[in-house]
This record gives sequence, structure tokens and C-alpha cells, in this order.
Amino acid sequence: MLPTKRFKTFAISLYAGVPLAENTVTATALTPFVLRRGTSATPETIAFRERLDNMYGTGFGFDVYKRGDAQIVQFRLDVIHDQYVSSSVSLLQSALALLGEVLTSPAMEPGVDHAFRSKYVQAEKQTLQQRLEAIINDKIRYAAERCLEEMCAGEPYRFHALGQIADLAAIHERSLYESYRTWLDRACFDLYVVGDTTLSEVQEMVASAFRAGDGQPAVYSKPAAGSHVSEVKTVVERMDVSQGKLNMGLRTRTTYADDQYAAMLMYNGILGGYPHSKLFMNVREKASLAYYAASRYDGIKGLCSIQSGIEIANFERASHIIQQQLESMRKGELSELEMSQTKAMIVNHLREMQDSAFEMIAYDFNSILTGRERSAQELMREVQAVEADDIVRVADDVVLDTIYFLRDGKEGGEQ
Repeated sequence: MLPTKRFKTFAISLYAGVPLAENTVTATALTPFVLRRGTSATPETIAFRERLDNMYGTGFGFDVYKRGDAQIVQFRLDVIHDQYVSSSVSLLQSALALLGEVLTSPAMEPGVDHAFRSKYVQAEKQTLQQRLEAIINDKIRYAAERCLEEMCAGEPYRFHALGQIADLAAIHERSLYESYRTWLDRACFDLYVVGDTTLSEVQEMVASAFRAGDGQPAVYSKPAAGSHVSEVKTVVERMDVSQGKLNMGLRTRTTYADDQYAAMLMYNGILGGYPHSKLFMNVREKASLAYYAASRYDGIKGLCSIQSGIEIANFERASHIIQQQLESMRKGELSELEMSQTKAMIVNHLREMQDSAFEMIAYDFNSILTGRERSAQELMREVQAVEADDIVRVADDVVLDTIYFLRDGKEGGEQ
């Protein structure tokens, strides 16, 4: 419970996480698509949506993503505070009751035991397949996913959170219901409420809206660090593309739980996180080699990735200049302007998060995933205190693991 009077609504977020695994990843991803179609009390989707409309337009949505080696389903509701409407019942209580129904009392196939509604399962299989196909069609996203897949071959992290198209055909209403029951039994559940209320009030509502599981609550395991990098892996994939996608996967020894996390945020920001970064300035602006060049840091898994779009003929030169920027970070070639601009960007982002209830929730959830509690204000102070030597120390632990290049399909399409 994150109490605040800043918002006129209550933000509700329920996280349900299980380990990423090949035999469950697709069924788990499909489950919330089916659950959102209706409940046992309102099995028709149109009636379910009318129920939300009758709660003064309560917003309901979900996401499926991975954090570390966990696959996480997140349900979200945004409901207006009772004091701003004339409602005879608590809208917060109604929203939590609805969420409890969605999770534990889904719409079932009439006259059939232990089976979701067939028409919902078939429709949502198509929806999920379209989502996965959209990734393939978006070559920037596709290259980013493929780089991580090659980099983390043999690790759970290689799987996409939405699963695999090849698995969908075998899923039916009974098998999905069985997977859903297993998911309910073994998932880690974390429920957040942000708004003008109290923990005791919410606990009372939750006690009537949800049933407690048997046994001990599940906990998130620490993500595996991955294998030692003995040599850089280079993967060239050929498709019908006119622009090359050059991606690089880097392993770091720094995660959200570490004291050096703020220094790693600075490292990523200066390397490729912002328009003033080394990748943007040196690869795109000065050398004119890339349409885009940026880096991203996954603080839960401890991985950093570089993405760039280049002319296919510029692969060698662009790769060389990108790796020069990694070496520049190790040498501590960091200007005062790079330091001050990056600190300002990170701190501003942390401040802006306080303007969004769901951003506040997402930030706090990091402590659940990692076991490290750190307020946004603490992280701001840590970022402000980072010096160049701190960045050099984390840079020494950053190792290039994989170079992935997506190029055109000439030369017979060999890999």
C-alpha cells in the first residue's frame, strides 16, 4: 500500500510471476488474454466491459514481460476515488472484487468441466500469434530480441515473455485451464494499491476479494549470472531487409541489488542512454554511420545491450567505432558535461516517476524482485554522488558477449 493524496484515482496493480521455462512460457503468456474476456459472473465480454463502464469507466489492462529469469503477468486497474462521484458502494472495493474474480473465477465452457470458453481461447491464440508476428515484422525489436536470444542461449532469459508461435497450435481450452491452475498454485503474487486510503482498509477488502493459497508464498529467485565469456560470439542473420541492424550484448556484474547500481546507470546513460551519449554523438552524428544508436541496461538481469541501424556495407566500421566507445568508457574518458547532463537526465526521470502511480508501483516492485530496498530519493542521491572513478570501476566489469548483425538475404542466405 502506497498511501498518497496526490491522485484522484486508485491505481491497483497485481503482479504474478513464475520462472521462465520453455514448457510453460506460451501458456502463461496466453492466460491473461483469456482471463480478460470475462468472469463466471459476467461471462460475456460485452457484459464484462459494461461492468467496468458502470464503475465510472474503470480502466482495466494487463502486460506480460520478463524481469530477470521470471515471466510476470501484471493486471492493472485505475478507478476513480469515491469522493469524486456519487456511488453507494466503495469503487475501490468493487475494483478489487472484480480483480479477484478475473484471477480466480474465469468464464468457463458451458457444460464442460475444467475448460475455458473455447471461443475465447481460439480468438486469443490468434491475438497472441499476431503480437508475436508483429515482433518479427518490426526489425528493430526483432534484432534486439534475437541478440538476447543468442547471447543467453541455454539460459531461461532467452525466451520472449509472450512465448513461441510454434507452441500455440497444441494449446486448447482444457490444457490451458490446467496450465492456469498450475500457474495459480506456483506464482509469486504481489498486490499494490496507490491512493488515499490505508493499509488496514485495503487488507480488509482484499481478504474478501481473494482467497489465500495453500502453503508458503512463493518468492523470486535471483537471476542466474550467465556463463563466463570466453570469446565474443558473432551471429549474422539474413532476411529481406534494406537496412542493417547491428546489436551487441554486454554482460555486467552490476544489478539493481548492488551498491554500484547508480554508477551503472551513469555508465549506460553516458554510453548510449541519451541524445548526448557517446554512441549517438560518435556513431550517428560524427561518423554518420547509423540511423540510430543507443544502449539499454537491464538492472534486474545485469545485461546491457546496444542497438544501431546502419547501412549494410558499414558493418565493420560501425562495429569498430562502437567498440571504441566501450574502450573509452574503460579509460575514463568522461567529460564534465557528459557527467552533469547524464545525472540531470536520470534524476529528472526519477522525479517524473512520482507523477505516475503506476511508475511508483513499478519502481517499488524492484525491491520485491531483488531484495534491495532503495527509495527513489535515495537513488537520486546516489546518482548525484557518482564520480568518474566509480564509472570506470563498473566499466572494467562490462564484457562484450555477442555481436548480432541482421542484414539482407544476398549470397544465398547463408548464416
